[in-house]
Amino acid sequence: MPINLTKNSLSAIMDGDINSKPLVQVLDIKLINSNQERYRILLSDAVSTQQAMIATQLNGRVKSGEVRKGSVIQLIEYICSAVQNRKIIVVLNMETIIPDCGIIGNPVMPSGADSSVGNALPNNNVANPVRGSNTNVATLSNNNNAQNFRPTIQPAYQPPPNYKNHGPVVKNEAPARILPIAALNPYQGRWAIKARVTAKGDLRRYNNAKGDGKVFSFDLLDSDGSEIRVTCFNAVVDRFYDVIEVGKVYMISKGTLKPAQKNFNHLKNEWEIFLEATSTVDLCPDEDVSIPKQQFNFRPISEIEGAENNSILDIIGVVISVNPSVPIMRKNGMETQRRNLNLKDMSGRSVELTLWGDFCNREGQELQELVDSGYFPVLAVKAAKVNDFSGKSVGTISSTQLFINPDIPEAQRLNEWFHRGGKDCAAHSISRDVMPLGGKNEVRKTILQIKDEGLGRSEKPDWVTVKATLSFIKTDNFCYTACPLMIGDRQCSKKVTKSGNTRWVCDRCNQEFEECDYRYLLQAQIQDHSGVTWVTAFQEAGEEILGCSAKELYTLKSEEQDEMFAEAIRSKIFVPFLFKLKIKEETFGEEQRVKTTVIRADRVDFAAESRFLIDMIMKQRRR
Repeated sequence: MPINLTKNSLSAIMDGDINSKPLVQVLDIKLINSNQERYRILLSDAVSTQQAMIATQLNGRVKSGEVRKGSVIQLIEYICSAVQNRKIIVVLNMETIIPDCGIIGNPVMPSGADSSVGNALPNNNVANPVRGSNTNVATLSNNNNAQNFRPTIQPAYQPPPNYKNHGPVVKNEAPARILPIAALNPYQGRWAIKARVTAKGDLRRYNNAKGDGKVFSFDLLDSDGSEIRVTCFNAVVDRFYDVIEVGKVYMISKGTLKPAQKNFNHLKNEWEIFLEATSTVDLCPDEDVSIPKQQFNFRPISEIEGAENNSILDIIGVVISVNPSVPIMRKNGMETQRRNLNLKDMSGRSVELTLWGDFCNREGQELQELVDSGYFPVLAVKAAKVNDFSGKSVGTISSTQLFINPDIPEAQRLNEWFHRGGKDCAAHSISRDVMPLGGKNEVRKTILQIKDEGLGRSEKPDWVTVKATLSFIKTDNFCYTACPLMIGDRQCSKKVTKSGNTRWVCDRCNQEFEECDYRYLLQAQIQDHSGVTWVTAFQEAGEEILGCSAKELYTLKSEEQDEMFAEAIRSKIFVPFLFKLKIKEETFGEEQRVKTTVIRADRVDFAAESRFLIDMIMKQRRR
């Protein structure tokens, strides 16, 4: 007893039907060549045939054999889309009714369609395989294992009034269906998505062979947890830039899907939406609690050590130190701000996070005020970029988002761990030459012990902490002229020389510029109760010691504001610091010298120092 397919349903779908859920048969399946794995199928409704594409989320059904040549399927969700001036059915969801069946009816191939279905069915029991656009497909001869179905009478499909005689589907007036972001693909015609804006990039201007232009992007998150990036250019920027707000929910439709540019797009989606003049973006006035505010995929700091350079990831940690914000000159001649801070988590590692631009004076300033007051906040970073220059560090990009003390379970667990003893746990830095942080593995030494124990003379450097004060600072050459240009996320910082009367030149970058940067190269003496020693402090450590940038201090000296310059130096003399020192023997000419470098200089927290001394006394008493 043969089963009846839903006759004329394919022509109805081509005319705009999306609701009939017809029974059809698969006559052929082909894997097509494209950037991703896609299957094209030939469908039959017993009267005619039509080409269709299977959405990528259904590929597994073909691979498992659930859907194969000869299968009778029911189309649950589908649309008709125009691809290269041809209409094609895109199957979004389907159910297999009969896995294996002979050809049903006498379907006619449409004009110009692919006719190669000679091996379309199992066992090759095709009496007259299709050979031309008007050739009938013969019925399979029954064998002993064939299943029989009682025929049922089905009326011919009549399209609904809304679609009847309305021409191509792209012109019909039916509202676009709301699809999950994961179901979007370029073969769809009318679609809409409802999603929350989780990030909005800066408005950027560019110049290329086509002229000047402007662009901005924003990221969307839907109720299923899928994300996608949306990009606008030129006139579309004027329409939507001021409309889009982070945290708001929008209904978006009539955009074009193109492959995501993974060099600039870190989201886990192979597509990216480009809005056009006909696109619509409508704010949803009612809050949709089914769509999360944000979605994180946190990585422990310890895993950043093995992360690829320039990869994008989410991290969360306790802010344990914040450096002052300093001006940086980019290669395009624009000045920006940079601020470094350090994060620590339960993995036993810490990492340097570099804030750029507005992050420095916005979240960076708030973080500095919190840390200076003795409070160590939790910071969640969405979309941080990994840098492997001198160790591993992370930095902000235009789509980065910072969340101070976010109301999420990960932040609560981290905060509880930190206040229950994590604050005093050792944390080894994975960034540049930063001394391992924390109390348990922190090696306290006096200046006399450094000399008596011969520290720095082994193959690897020694790392120690010394509580001492500055007794003298050389002021004749406390800084050097440095290249202000950026190489990736890092400043070049190589020494520059004057070219003519006004311009500076960098041999490394092979460029000239009007203004150079100034970076610390401090030579100073520190002393404690046991002795005195010379140390060198570079840029970050110099800023921590003097509390201002090298450029600011150089300006005071060059403008002959001698009293203010002298006061800036004098105010730091005999101020107690905890100096984190790197001690290593180096060769100068033919002479071996032990060089002591200040990696960090923290003002003494007298309450914490008192607890440390009490703990040391108790340990001595127990011996």
